[in-house]
Amino acid sequence: MQIKPSASIRQNYNEIAALCKSSGEPVYLTKNGEGDLVVMDIKAFVCREKMLKLREELLAVEEDRLAGRTGVTPDELDKHLEGIIDEAEHGKETSI
Repeated sequence: MQIKPSASIRQNYNEIAALCKSSGEPVYLTKNGEGDLVVMDIKAFVCREKMLKLREELLAVEEDRLAGRTGVTPDELDKHLEGIIDEAEHGKETSI
């Protein structure tokens, strides 16, 4: 985790952008010593959002399973999850 004062985004934009891209992690900006903003590389952000979506879908499937509701076959689920993972890893859009 990188923490920088908020003034550094104005003074060192290129440095912070390079740090975000190289680490793949967010940079936390502070103002007057308190957390203020989070900055991250757009590619890392998109990947993170897709992984969160995948987790939500997996949670919904698990809740359905625990409630006894039927859904797709394991093979169908594997194919669907592989598509989501491929999309997250390679930035491809898959039909869901």
